[in-house]
Amino acid sequence: MRVPPGPVPVAGGTAELLADADRDGSWVLLVDDTPQSHVDLEDPAHLEFEYVRRMGHVLDLAAGPGAPLDVVHLGGGALTLPRYVAATRPGSRQRVAEIDQPLTDLVRAHLPLPRNARVRVRAADARAALESMHAATADVVVTDVFAGARTPAHLTTVEFAAHVARVLRPGGIAVANVADGPPLRFARAQVATLRTAFRHVCLLAEPGILRGRRFGNLVAVASDAELPVAGLSRACARDPMPARVVDGADLERFAGNAQPVHDVDAAPSPEPPAGVFSR
Repeated sequence: MRVPPGPVPVAGGTAELLADADRDGSWVLLVDDTPQSHVDLEDPAHLEFEYVRRMGHVLDLAAGPGAPLDVVHLGGGALTLPRYVAATRPGSRQRVAEIDQPLTDLVRAHLPLPRNARVRVRAADARAALESMHAATADVVVTDVFAGARTPAHLTTVEFAAHVARVLRPGGIAVANVADGPPLRFARAQVATLRTAFRHVCLLAEPGILRGRRFGNLVAVASDAELPVAGLSRACARDPMPARVVDGADLERFAGNAQPVHDVDAAPSPEPPAGVFSR
C-alpha cells in the first residue's frame, strides 16, 4: 500500500489518513481534523468507534450468522461498515452513496477494498440516491451522513424515513447514527419521526448520553418486524463502553411529547461542542 499523502482537499473540506499508532494496519480518516472513520486493513471485522460497533451489532443480528445481505449505506467515509459486512457476510451486495467523490478517491487509492467485496460506490447525495432506488431491494439501510459535524436536515424527516421504509424489504432494518447532546431534543424528535414509518423502534446509547450528561452518538434502529432487542442488549453490554438498549415504555418516556419532523421545518443535527469529536 502506498503511504497516504498529507491533508488533501475534498468536497467536505480537507481529508487526511493517519496510521493508528495503537493498532498495526489500522488507519483513521480525518475530515477537517475530525475523526470520520477507522479502518483495520488486516482485520476489517474490527470496529474501533463505539457507535460503529453498535451498528455492527445490528448488522450481525439482521439475518442468520454469515448469511449474505443486500445493504444500502448512505454515507461512505472510509467504507468501514461495507468492509465489515463483506468480511462477516461474504457474498453480500452493497450500495454506497457518498457525495464526496474526492474523498472516495482518496480512500480507494490508499485503503483499497478486498477484491471479493461486492461494494458499489456512487457519488451522489444520500437522499437523491435513496429516492432513485427500487422498492423492496434492501435488507438493511444504514444512514451515517455528516456535512461537517452535522447530519443534513433533509436526512432527518418523515419524508426521508418513508423512502427508507420503501427501499427496505418486509422485515428489513433501518439503522442510523444520531448525534445529539443535552437536552436531546433532536434525538427525541428522530424517534418520533421514525415511528411514522416503522412499527418498531429502539435506541442504542451509553447511559451518560441518554441521561443528557454529554454530547455523543446514539444509534436508532427501526423495522416493521420485531427488533432483536435481547440480542442487541447482550451485545451492547459486552462492549468496552457498554450501552443501553431503550425500547418499549422506556422509549415512550424518552420521546415524550416530541413531534415528527417534516421537510418544511427540518434542521440539521445540533452543532457539537468544540473539541467533542476532534482528535
